Amino acid sequence: MDRNPDFGTFGRFEETPVDAMPAEMRDAYAFTKELRGLVPGPHKIWLANPALSKTIVPTGAYFQARSTLTKAEIEIVTNLVNARWHASYASYEHEKIGEEQGHLPADKMECLIAGSPTGFDDPRQEVVYRLASSLVAPRIVPTGLYRRAKDLLGDAGIVDVTVLIGWFTMVSATLNAFDVPSDATGLDQ
Repeated sequence: MDRNPDFGTFGRFEETPVDAMPAEMRDAYAFTKELRGLVPGPHKIWLANPALSKTIVPTGAYFQARSTLTKAEIEIVTNLVNARWHASYASYEHEKIGEEQGHLPADKMECLIAGSPTGFDDPRQEVVYRLASSLVAPRIVPTGLYRRAKDLLGDAGIVDVTVLIGWFTMVSATLNAFDVPSDATGLDQ
C-alpha cells in the first residue's frame, strides 16, 4: 500500500523514535523531558530543530511553574489564543486540562474555545480575559483597561500575558502547519 506523503505519526510530522534520534535531537528530547516531565504536543515537532527547541522549551516550562499568573489565568489566555488560530489539537488538549484539573468552569472553557463572550467574577481573571481578548482580536488596549491590568497584575503580570499570547501563537502555528488533528497521539515515547 502506498503511504500518503503528507501523513506522519503526529499530523503531517513524522516523529523520530528516541533510539533512532541523532545525538543533538536526543539531547533536546532529554532536555525537554527534564523540564516538562514529558515531550508533549508541539515539542515533538520542535525536536526537528534541536537548537531552537532547547532555546524555547524553558519559556513553556516557566509558565508551568513560575509565572505570575494563576493556572486559571493561564488557561484563559491559552484558550483564547488557541481559538483565535483554530488550533484544534491545542484547544482539545487544553479543554481536557481544564476539565481534569478544574482551573475553570466548563461553561467558561466552552466560551473561550468557541470565541463566545464570557466574563469572570474574579477581578484578576476578568482583567486577564479582557487584556488577552484585546490583544488577540487584535485591538488596541484602552488606557482604562491598561490601568486596571497594571493595578491587578503589575507590569510583570502584563508581560506574562503578552508573552503567553506569543507562546501559544507559536504553539498554534506549529500545530496548524503540521495539520495536527485534535485526537493526535504521536509515538509513545
